[in-house]
Amino acid sequence: MNRLRNMLIAAGVCSFVLTNCSANEHEQSEYGAEPVEKIYTSAPETKEVVNNGVTNSRMNAITEAVKRCSPAVVGINVTEVRQMTVRDPFDDFFGSNPLFEQFFRRNRRVYNQEIRGLGSGFLISSDGYILTNDHVAGTATKIVVTLTNGEKYDAEIIGTDKTSDVALLKIDGKNLPYLPLANSDEVITGEWVIALGNPFGLFDINSKPTITVGVVSNTGVNFSEEGRVYRDMIQTDAAISSGNSGGPIVNALGEAIGMNTIIFSTAQNSRGAGSIGIGYAIPINRVKRIVDLIKAHKKIDREFDPGFYIQEIDERIAKSYGLEKKQGVVVVQVKRGSSADQAGLEPGDIVLEADGKKVLREEDLQVVIGDCVAGQTISLSILRNDETIVKKLKMLKPKN
Repeated sequence: MNRLRNMLIAAGVCSFVLTNCSANEHEQSEYGAEPVEKIYTSAPETKEVVNNGVTNSRMNAITEAVKRCSPAVVGINVTEVRQMTVRDPFDDFFGSNPLFEQFFRRNRRVYNQEIRGLGSGFLISSDGYILTNDHVAGTATKIVVTLTNGEKYDAEIIGTDKTSDVALLKIDGKNLPYLPLANSDEVITGEWVIALGNPFGLFDINSKPTITVGVVSNTGVNFSEEGRVYRDMIQTDAAISSGNSGGPIVNALGEAIGMNTIIFSTAQNSRGAGSIGIGYAIPINRVKRIVDLIKAHKKIDREFDPGFYIQEIDERIAKSYGLEKKQGVVVVQVKRGSSADQAGLEPGDIVLEADGKKVLREEDLQVVIGDCVAGQTISLSILRNDETIVKKLKMLKPKN
């Protein structure tokens, strides 16, 4: 009897399992994941929800964001005129020797040459305002913008700023697709991001942006390069290559969080530099502030002279000042009558903070000051005679 009872129980369990497996066949996809329509029964409300759904299906938050954002991305082709100089072949032997110049006339020829370049951009309004980098279009004499429908437009430069590397363009259009702009202060390190653009001119093949996906690798990165100030940059490992400059980087909600601008690369050929997974985007909040200034004034006045020189604190300086750690920079010279002089800075002052940002090295202070406009006032936290004081530094025009 016991043996018969056990056989009946086993049969019942098998029947139950088979019945439930059969019922679940209609709720599972071929590979065991839930179908798209079940995952997205309503629109995602938060980045957390979206990020969690990235890998659940082929049709996920990334593909949906790409579908929404792609029509607002543009390819940019520029023409600029550069002054070129033909070098004298004897320069290699005699340089600028004045004795040589007494006997021979230098034969240097100067001429203008058209240079063509390319980059990316994205629409931020339905009436045709476009964002891109200054290094893409800031000095262009002719700009042609191509939309994803293949239409081409001549673009006008509304304004450009070399320091921040932001340029605002305009094309004549109506009801154009455009990207919503996020609050880049809310960017999360590690969240999914998508870079869209025109690397190596590939947009010209079929009028479609190239898509690369990665994460936010870092935020708040500061550095300067070739007279440009890159402040609070967003670092990503999404592949960014030559030609991606000026294109958007968006979050999984399809909102622009920044403008792809610069890469660190060891891979380069005649067509440009390729990605090694270290790219940087200007945060969109910074871009928005620059655009507001450009719309209001057409140009940004950065002609000012802070009027002081600094030196990074090393072990020797730290020891002489009795500092426990190498923090801040020391003021070594102040110009008479300058902005720094009027602010009350003195040689020997140690700058600990600038505009609320800690100063750990020279570049930290240079980035804050370089990002200022003429007439702007910033606060400097100064260590003087073992006392911390605050000085107000107003960026005055240089005296002739």
